[in-house]
This record gives sequence, C-alpha cells and structure tokens, in this order.
Amino acid sequence: MENELIGTLTVLFAASIRMATPLTLAGLGETFSEKSGILNIGLEGIMLSGAFFSFISAYYTQSILLGVIGGCLGGVFISMIHGYVSIRLNMDQTIAGLALNFLALGLTSFFFLMAFGKTTELPECPVVSQLAIPLLSDIPVIGPALFNQDPFVYLTFILVAVSYVILHKTEWGVNIQATGEHPKAADAAGIDVFKIRYRAVFLNGLFGGLAGSYLTLALLGFFMENITSGKGYIALVVVILGRRHPVGVLLAAIVVGAADALQFRLQTMGAGIPSQVFNMFPYVITVVVLFFSIGKNKTPAALGEPYIRSMR
Repeated sequence: MENELIGTLTVLFAASIRMATPLTLAGLGETFSEKSGILNIGLEGIMLSGAFFSFISAYYTQSILLGVIGGCLGGVFISMIHGYVSIRLNMDQTIAGLALNFLALGLTSFFFLMAFGKTTELPECPVVSQLAIPLLSDIPVIGPALFNQDPFVYLTFILVAVSYVILHKTEWGVNIQATGEHPKAADAAGIDVFKIRYRAVFLNGLFGGLAGSYLTLALLGFFMENITSGKGYIALVVVILGRRHPVGVLLAAIVVGAADALQFRLQTMGAGIPSQVFNMFPYVITVVVLFFSIGKNKTPAALGEPYIRSMR
C-alpha cells in the first residue's frame, strides 16, 4: 500500500512538472513584457503560433532543433506585431492582444488545412526523449519528477534562474522595471523606453514560442486546431499569481499543472463522472487561487499605458 502511494505521488508530481513547463515558459516571457509596461494578453496566439511553426519545421526537416527554432520565430513574429501596434502606434494593448489571438487561431488552422487537407489521422513530428540524470533521478518521488524529464523541463528551470538574475541583479533588469513603473522618469534619466520595451516584447515572443514548441515537440508530437486550449490565458493568470517574479511564476505554474495532472489521473480511474467535469478542474482551481490573491498583487504603475514622448 505504501509503495503504491509513493508510486502515485511520483507519477502525479512528474506530470505536474510537465504540465507546468509551458505555463512557466510563457509566464516568464509575459513577466518581462509586463515589467516593461506592455500588457500582452495575446499569449494564446503566441503559443499557438509557436506550436504550429515548431511542428511544421520539425515535420518537414525531421529535426527537433529546427523545430524549436521555428517555434521561437513563430512566437516572436506574433509578439512583435503586438509590440509594434502597442509601442509605435499606441493602440489599446488589450484589444491588440485579443485580435492577435484570433488571427493566430485562424492562420494556423488555415495553413494546417492547406498543408495536410482534411484528414482523420494527424501527422506526427519527432519528439524529444527523456534524459535521466544519474543518481539524482533515483531519489524517491522527487528524483523522477525533477531529474528524469525531457530537455525542455531542464531548460525551463535554467531560464527561471536566468530571468531572476536579469530582472533583479542587472542594470537592464532595473531599466525594464523603471520603464514599467515610470517611463517619463526613465526617459529623463537617459533610458531608451522604446528600445527596452521592444526587447521585452521580443523575449515574450521567444519564451511563448518555446512554450508552444513544448506542446508539439515534447507533450504531444502532433499539431491540431487550437492545440493550446486556453493555456495562454492560464499563463496570464500564472503571472498574476506569481506576482511577476520568476520563481513565483514557476511555483504558480506547478500548482496549476498539478490540477491538470490530477484531472487526467481521475479520468483514468473510471469514476463514472462525465469527462467534462474533470476537464474543468484546472480552470476552476485557477479561478479559486486567483480569487484568494486579490489585493495581494502590485502591478507596474504604467502597465498597459502607451508612452508618448511628446506628451511629457
């Protein structure tokens, strides 16, 4: 009985980490963007574009590396469109993000149909293999979850650490936060607000595209219409729950990932409950946790507000 319990916990923990990986990656990108003052709710479109172009690249080249590169470029493409209309054209950032979500959904569905037509069998692409770290992967419960994963998971933990250092230990990180809190003061101090924000938007696309690549090149091995299924919106909630802190984003993503992993586990137990109830589980948990975080999250003062230099 004890061994069975340990085995169940191990499987759930490992699955939670895998489910949390795309949310963490997308959340890190959005953290950079929001810290600079750009609110991009188009994460769904960024991830969807990354998933599609990573699949297409990997499918035709049979190269996972080229698939990852394609996915990152796809994410950057959507994100930079949002950056241009938000920074250069001073459009409403929320509306622009929503529009890009619909654009990405329509374009990826159309291009997939053009490439493969209507088919009952989804074409598959190569996927990454798990890479066990000797000795560490043998630790009960924690070992298989943290040290017997695919390279995407290891890269995610590295990027969390790198993001923390950049945002909290470097001059560039200070400049990013300055542009999000008080862009006029930052500009007066000699900081190029537009350049900082464009770089943050680029990172948002890069991380979001990588998150989309994980869905096709690690979790699933194929692409289908609306493959993200709202994960981009959940990643936005993860950023709020994590208080725009890289480690906080990771922990929040694991909580949501655990709910997602648990619903899959409950479905396999054959409880006789409609599957739609279990599918709601991670979203319900997300809303509940978000409810308890109300009033505890400090947003950048200039978040979502365009900066017009001539209006100083």
